[in-house]
Amino acid sequence: MNFPFNLPQNKEFDAVGFGTNAVDYLIVVPEYPAFNSKVELDNYTQLAGGEIASTMAGLARLGMKTSYAGRFGKEPTGDFGMKSLRDEGVDLTFAEQIEGAQTQIAFIVIDKRNGERTIIWKRDEKLHYTPEEAPVEMVRSTKIFHATPHDTAACVKMAREAKKHGAIVSIDVDNLFEGLDEMIPLIDIFLSSSDFPEKLVGTNDRRDSLREIKRRYGCAIVGMTLGDSGSLILCGDRFIETKGYDVPGGCRDTTGAGDAFRVGFLYGLLTGETVETAAEMANAVAALKCRTVGARTSLPDLAELHSMFVS
Repeated sequence: MNFPFNLPQNKEFDAVGFGTNAVDYLIVVPEYPAFNSKVELDNYTQLAGGEIASTMAGLARLGMKTSYAGRFGKEPTGDFGMKSLRDEGVDLTFAEQIEGAQTQIAFIVIDKRNGERTIIWKRDEKLHYTPEEAPVEMVRSTKIFHATPHDTAACVKMAREAKKHGAIVSIDVDNLFEGLDEMIPLIDIFLSSSDFPEKLVGTNDRRDSLREIKRRYGCAIVGMTLGDSGSLILCGDRFIETKGYDVPGGCRDTTGAGDAFRVGFLYGLLTGETVETAAEMANAVAALKCRTVGARTSLPDLAELHSMFVS
């Protein structure tokens, strides 16, 4: 099935992102600790993450031209986060460091047995964007606008400007935010975790919940990630169900797997693939990401993706 829209041509960027970045402190433990217990960790490390920053980095690693708009603290952690994107070749014209703010951080506890993770995070209010501060000019020069709605009013303003200039609007959302009902009707590609559609529309059947989102908001593509089981996507009146890939060498960390899925899906759209193929690419990128600890560490390059996808 072909995607139900056409990408604009002659744009400076393939994709631009607005929303979350983070610096993650990843702690690997033999097993997730019980309440009021002690456990010796196996390893810990500091790595860059955040949904939108990681998606832009992943697309850049696959050869796409990307730009990221977001805020970091003006401190060493923020320097680390900015450098991580710059090293991937992501344009940072609209990224900034805020004096007196702390970069968003996450402490992530990873169960060594299966790679599943628990995230404890904090975002400084000083990183918030008002609608007046939204860098709307960046979305005029892109094929895809991809965002998280943490600063919902600013995100709505940017989505409207993006659509005015022909861009496809994609969202990464797993929580309810004030103003989300105003944002979702602007979305072309709505991909979430498997539990979010029920939170949004109150329907626990997966297919019925996706149908209801499409009926209520009019998104062209509505779908959910299903972990190692793959994904379920509704395009038009047709469901596309794809199976997950085995993680080469076994799953070591699921942190950022959803971000990686979106990397593969948007890459498929940008390179002219069908919705089915894009979903399979998304599953492949997500599986490859899980090879190593960290949201971005094992995001694949083009050769790795093709090797995994063809095999």
